[in-house]
Amino acid sequence: MTTQMNMVTQDLFGGPQVLRIARTERPEPGPTEVLVKVHAAGINPVDVKTSRGEGLAWYYGEPPYTLGWDVSGTVEAVGFGVTTLKVGDEVLGMPNFPRLAGGFAEYVTAPSRHWVRKPASLSHAEAAGLPLAGLTAWQIIVDTAELAAGQRVLVHAAAGGVGHLAVQIAKARGAYVIGTARAAKHDFLRSIGVDQVLDYTAGPFEEAVAELDLVVDNIGDPEHQLRSLRTLREGGLLVAVPGGVDPKAAEQARAKGLRITDVLVEPDQQGLRGLVELIERKELRVEVAAQLPLAEVARAFELVGSGRTQGKVVLTLD
Repeated sequence: MTTQMNMVTQDLFGGPQVLRIARTERPEPGPTEVLVKVHAAGINPVDVKTSRGEGLAWYYGEPPYTLGWDVSGTVEAVGFGVTTLKVGDEVLGMPNFPRLAGGFAEYVTAPSRHWVRKPASLSHAEAAGLPLAGLTAWQIIVDTAELAAGQRVLVHAAAGGVGHLAVQIAKARGAYVIGTARAAKHDFLRSIGVDQVLDYTAGPFEEAVAELDLVVDNIGDPEHQLRSLRTLREGGLLVAVPGGVDPKAAEQARAKGLRITDVLVEPDQQGLRGLVELIERKELRVEVAAQLPLAEVARAFELVGSGRTQGKVVLTLD
């Protein structure tokens, strides 16, 4: 096994042009950790925002550093005390989030319980698109909202990374799902189970639906939160995925007897197992919008930064 590896790094904040490929020492697994050879790594909006100096940049400080948390690969070595994985296992995971994991690299180390075995039915590219967006959706739908059969949920940006997975998780729990997207994506949304599709460019979505139990807001705009609150029943819940809860929206929610919360995904082996179970039951699929080699990381960041992708953008390292 080589002692060096390629990785994506940056020396300053900026657009995709600041990203570069560099050589560095391959990490070694510590106690309870595994070393994973990365076959594919998913890119998320948090990567793009952080590389620009937004997102989680306040937490990490100034670069250089290597981003990336969505990983699919093969276990190459195990540290002391690891009993659940062995060398040769194909795995997927979201290591260490929100701490730096360095997923945009040929190898990564992380606690063994941040990983689960990859289903044989998933390619590495599909598997790399699942962890962060899938766990975000799972922790909203299952853990936070405890969505039940027959309840009504509105998913904004329903064709996006978190959105298309949230739709399918909600459907698997028996919910009635409404999704917003441009008209060009409506057929895709119907194919993954959306019951009612709304074209947000054709008119105010808040005039088309009402008495909802849950809104999953993947937009991150304060005015959008205020508009979304109008669609909820008394006691209904709005989850603000990017950017957190706007103070005006929080005040209005309290005044109207509504609930509102932000969310930040965290490593969750139980949640990953739940997602894998849905995949194995063919109730969940990962849409991969594009696969690009590590050398084209700048182009991949451009695609994610456009906010127009259907599903996930993935870097391949094989």
